[in-house]
Amino acid sequence: MAILKREPIEEIATWEPFRSMDYLHREMNRLFERMMPGDGGGSLAAKALNFVPSAELEDADDAICIRLEVPGMEAKDIDVEVAENFIFIKGERKSESKSEEKGYVRSEFQYGKFERRIPLPTHVQADKAKAECRNGVLKLNLPKVEKEQRNKAVKLNIS
Repeated sequence: MAILKREPIEEIATWEPFRSMDYLHREMNRLFERMMPGDGGGSLAAKALNFVPSAELEDADDAICIRLEVPGMEAKDIDVEVAENFIFIKGERKSESKSEEKGYVRSEFQYGKFERRIPLPTHVQADKAKAECRNGVLKLNLPKVEKEQRNKAVKLNIS
């Protein structure tokens, strides 16, 4: 007859999913508070990167068309550099400061400098690119390099 030794039963730990969700919620709130510009804190890097315009890129048959949302900006506030396979756009949206003697002014508009480097899916003719800024939208038309120019074979003379 074998004698079995009884081990003491360890306490069973219970998992409380709502406590875990509450912790995650608090951590996410702290993360967003640190990133948001304003009096409540936030790093200088996060404050400097608070405005990045949204972009759309359309790859048409003969050109690449890019649209950028730049509300409140004028053409003089934006610089565009076109290379063969990427485009570099930078600019600055300047704030208009208001002051009130008896109250606070709260603004949720985003101001500051931005830079965007957008890789292009194909080579373009930088010297034939066109840009237009109207109603808060920057439109760029970048003609593609013609197929004959891209894949043109050249015969070399061997000496």
